[in-house]
Amino acid sequence: MTKQEALKTYFGYDSFRPGQETLVDGILSGRDVLGIMPTGAGKSICYQIPALLLPGVTLVISPLISLMKDQVTTLNQAGIHAAYLNSSLTAGQFRTALRYMAQGRYKIVYVAPERLLTDSFLDAVNGMEISMVSVDEAHCISQWGQDFRPSYLRIRQFVDGLRNRPVVSAFTATATRQVREDILALLDLENPVTLTTGFDRKNLFFAVEHPADRMKALMNHLQEHEGECGIIYCLTRKTVDEVWETLNARGYEAARYHAGMGDEERRQNQDDFIYDRRQIMVATNAFGMGIDKSNVRYVIHYNMPKNMESYYQEAGRAGRDGLSAACILFYGGQDVVTNQFFIDRMEPPEEADEVTGEAIKERERERLKKMTFYCFTSDCLRDYILRYFGEYGSNYCGNCSNCLTQFEETDVTDIAAALVGCIRESRWRYGMTMIVDTVHGSRGAKVRKGRMDENPWYGSCSSVPVYRLRQVMNHLILKGYLQISHGEYRVVTLTERAAALEEGERISMKEAKKQPRQQTKQADQGKKHPISSLTSADGLEPDYALFEKLRALRLEIAKKEKVPPYIVFSDKTLMQMSQDKPSSREEMLQISGVGEVKYRRYGEAFLRIIQQN
Repeated sequence: MTKQEALKTYFGYDSFRPGQETLVDGILSGRDVLGIMPTGAGKSICYQIPALLLPGVTLVISPLISLMKDQVTTLNQAGIHAAYLNSSLTAGQFRTALRYMAQGRYKIVYVAPERLLTDSFLDAVNGMEISMVSVDEAHCISQWGQDFRPSYLRIRQFVDGLRNRPVVSAFTATATRQVREDILALLDLENPVTLTTGFDRKNLFFAVEHPADRMKALMNHLQEHEGECGIIYCLTRKTVDEVWETLNARGYEAARYHAGMGDEERRQNQDDFIYDRRQIMVATNAFGMGIDKSNVRYVIHYNMPKNMESYYQEAGRAGRDGLSAACILFYGGQDVVTNQFFIDRMEPPEEADEVTGEAIKERERERLKKMTFYCFTSDCLRDYILRYFGEYGSNYCGNCSNCLTQFEETDVTDIAAALVGCIRESRWRYGMTMIVDTVHGSRGAKVRKGRMDENPWYGSCSSVPVYRLRQVMNHLILKGYLQISHGEYRVVTLTERAAALEEGERISMKEAKKQPRQQTKQADQGKKHPISSLTSADGLEPDYALFEKLRALRLEIAKKEKVPPYIVFSDKTLMQMSQDKPSSREEMLQISGVGEVKYRRYGEAFLRIIQQN
């Protein structure tokens, strides 16, 4: 079987996506590989296709149980014998899986990194032909990555201890230059084929909002995505519970997920979301890694996350099927304070000394600063993300809130001078809130207690709204005139560049033009099908009535086989079926995502529905 035949037979695709074939060829030629590909770009195909063609067993090292379970279910549905070895198995199940692995019953075995150096696992692999060790979520090996896991450092020791060194492949979605260098060195990749396909996900729409009422803003977005599947990320467990309770009280079928819940409740809620029993998941960042659910149409960050790596990884869980999806971020000043609190109290990695621990905290503070800048930039949001990861584009994507907003330059020199003057006169003793309250002329107890009402700049901007004063102060931080000190108290200080403002330099900032409010009525627009907006953006013209019938059949099959619906067929595949309306086996096999194996299992049932329409 050739690589193209394997791709079509087991996965239903006629051609490889960009970058996939290069990495597949590298592995098949016996070379190590490092693939850096965005979420949804098809990293798993890059090691699964070679695993089918190579003679022995492929071990896939994966950090999360949910990821392994999802991948193994998908492979078994496609007719590929696979298994996983992790703590979710009983002792008996683990021994049975090891025995079957040693007998060569599986082509692909997923294993947790903690299991690699156990006696039972080493004994099992000792006499096996291992053709490849593939490291998924490879950024976990670097202490400079966002998900450092000390157990990943044992991978090299495991590989070195094998009788014959297999091909080693490594894959990740987000990796800065330093993390890439760590992966290459710590896995000791030999003459690797290294490929970065680019971090851009063109099907994702990015937006940043600064809502005065986050719940109201959330409800507006949920109405726009009625009937669609989405994830809402919150910064704390408390916020998750509050948002979840509110949504359910208002009639939404939402699940929740955070580390404060019991294991069984978390597992049940995750399954409810994956199996489409619940359309909305409200969660902390504890949820999501390894979740391959393809029909997530929106990811809303109710709070700002701690860094760009985390944000892009979480936002990237939308639109994995390649169809349009929305990534919305709500920003509030308290988000920065909460993240700083988490950074100050974070425990250093295992075996890290005090100096290294403090260096990691300093790096996290710098990352938080860049995440905050993302929330205030008036430039293209997609370009900001790509530049963070070392790519450079046109600074206009046409598919983010900034590119679709008209901006105008506004002179803010007078406000900036008042803020800088107030900070200097207060001798750098206060944070943002006190400075803003002072120049606004607040009569609050804290201002009087600190005698800031005696500051020469007190009340100098009394006619300027507080939110605007904060905007200008954030702009001054973004442009390097001000900075926030570290430590227990977040004090605003001046940089050397601030002297230029006091010497007469003018400063302006881009602001969105105020647009006249347009009154539109739902009745005038007519009731749209939930997926109509995304299909029109993706050039699809499905028969919505037929699509719903196909989706109902998919759900019936999924319940019977006890698998997530998207593992049977993705929404995109069903849409193409409802658009092209195949009438034979040959035509059905032309639909993307329908391979020989899946056609034999499900094809005729779907053809009957199409023919009856």
